[in-house]
Amino acid sequence: MTEQRKAHRVVFEKGFSANMMAIDGTWRRPCTMQDVSDSGAKLTVDGSVEGLAMREFFLVLSSMGTAYRRCELAWVNGNQVGVYFIKSGAKKRKAAADSV
Repeated sequence: MTEQRKAHRVVFEKGFSANMMAIDGTWRRPCTMQDVSDSGAKLTVDGSVEGLAMREFFLVLSSMGTAYRRCELAWVNGNQVGVYFIKSGAKKRKAAADSV
């Protein structure tokens, strides 16, 4: 399989404990971040992801919820998911460019 990632990844030997949380707060799942880059991450989810509205969600990195990233789902393979990090303002700029 050929490497398709454009950004350099940092791989965590034992993973980094985190939580996935719905944008509206209706669900939350513990997960382990396996690797991360500036543009995204690979997560192993504790429990099933079936039936969750996962198009966009928060990846909560701290127990107090003060460190988080807004994510967009890239792919699902069993209990592993790939995510893109959504940069703040990126959707607004894209929407503005599309309306021109």
